[in-house]
Amino acid sequence: MTLPPLLSSLRLPVIGSPLFIISGPDLVIAQCKAGIVGSFPALNARPQALLDEWLHRITQELSAHNRANPDAPAAPFAVNQIVHKSNDRLEADLATCAKWQVPIVITSLGAREDLNTAVHGWGGITLHDVIDDRFARKAVEKGADGLIAVATGAGGHAGRLSPFALIAEIRQWFTGPLALSGSIATGDAVLAAQAMGADLAYIGSPFIATTEANAEENYKQGIVEGRASDIVYSNLFTGVHGNYLRRSIEAAGMDPDNLPEGDLKTMDFGGGNGSKAKAWRDIWGSGQGIGSVDRVELVADRVARMRAEYSAARARLAV
Repeated sequence: MTLPPLLSSLRLPVIGSPLFIISGPDLVIAQCKAGIVGSFPALNARPQALLDEWLHRITQELSAHNRANPDAPAAPFAVNQIVHKSNDRLEADLATCAKWQVPIVITSLGAREDLNTAVHGWGGITLHDVIDDRFARKAVEKGADGLIAVATGAGGHAGRLSPFALIAEIRQWFTGPLALSGSIATGDAVLAAQAMGADLAYIGSPFIATTEANAEENYKQGIVEGRASDIVYSNLFTGVHGNYLRRSIEAAGMDPDNLPEGDLKTMDFGGGNGSKAKAWRDIWGSGQGIGSVDRVELVADRVARMRAEYSAARARLAV
């Protein structure tokens, strides 16, 4: 299937995934200017009124960039909406997105037909992240335009399935836009994602170790110094299984190898500065692909290197 225009003209087929606390206007604008989709969770803008200011700034700066660089326009941006019932800001955040006609809305932890309809009403598209084929079918049935397959090894909330299995099952019936998330940190891996059937790569952890990311320096260095073996998979911190940096768990005084089980009932995405923000601030999410990240650098430089790696991989395979 031909990708919608919003996703077909990227200079690298990548969506920068929305990183809780980490993603803000600086990171999103830099990603879009570099030619990949930049995104952020609506809940990062606290208080809720700040979301309007962020969308104003992002829209204005990208428009100015496009006027000054007609031959290298910015990629579109996306806002991530947590659809879980505990998110008491969802309706207000969606109204703000409607005001600014956000081009792409990424939905997580629940799928709602009325939300998809609302986004389509202002001309946007929706992408829903899923961890298995069953959730993928539900999302499409409720009107999602595309899917983000979150496979094992992805940072933050992640699934358990191999990307080979997950992409293959979804592609048996779904021909729409499909992104793959899980340990993708190089241009070679972006091409590999496409080879197995995805249209786009969904990349998060490498962008934590960038100048524009809203992360403390110890977190950025943890990404640079970390390896796949330093990632711990646990549902303790949010009630949903996710991948985290071992060193942050140890710094919080816990044994990463003996964590108790969490409880889904503890999942809470309320609009205030509650326990969830604390969980992501002190316990650092990360995917298994960080072994390929060897420095903190500007987003533009990271994306440029990925583009070079992607082109070199295509040349090696003569594709």
